Amino acid sequence: MENRENQGQVYSEPRLAINRVYTRHGDGGRTRLASGQEVPKDDARIEAYGTVDELNAFVGAARVELLEALPSASEANRAALGELGETLLRVQHELFNLGSILATLPEDVHPRQPRIAAADVTRLEEEMDVCQAKLAPLRSFVLPGGSRLNTDLHVARTVCRRAERLAVALGREAQVDAESIRYLNRLSDALFVWSRWATHLLAAAETLWEPNRAASGTAGG
Repeated sequence: MENRENQGQVYSEPRLAINRVYTRHGDGGRTRLASGQEVPKDDARIEAYGTVDELNAFVGAARVELLEALPSASEANRAALGELGETLLRVQHELFNLGSILATLPEDVHPRQPRIAAADVTRLEEEMDVCQAKLAPLRSFVLPGGSRLNTDLHVARTVCRRAERLAVALGREAQVDAESIRYLNRLSDALFVWSRWATHLLAAAETLWEPNRAASGTAGG
């Protein structure tokens, strides 16, 4: 995997010391952005990067499930599944970079502040293409299921879509970096592809949408 120096992106390393978690500063329903401004906790910017943080947690949960499912994969597929786990870990770091930018007013962003770059979006596209080339074409929509890992990745996908919607909403009232929105859009697609890829690697069956399985359908009971 290319590092940031090879991509022309060298970000500042974190410089912080967390000695106490609670501060009581937020008891009044207000919080501070990374750039120091005080805003309400339900501010559109807080909603956006808070949802990115939620997404990061769900991606982390999917990665843990992947690591636990690794021994059940065939020897031939274990390496590919492990690579997916590494990809999910990279995505967690990228999401934290994204949160850093969303938590900072545009005029206060430092040149070396972590952010999403075009290379991050391109990497997701390339990884999707590799998986798609090895997956059977879809003949119906897919429902979450088949394995816990598949379901976890679908949950992450839906949270990613919500994060994208909130970032777009924020962009109507403030400047939002275009790469951030592009990244969330591609990541939601990638999480869908990875959910199918994980099902393939675990030799599980996909759950396809069957409209007539509804109670009102012809196949209903």
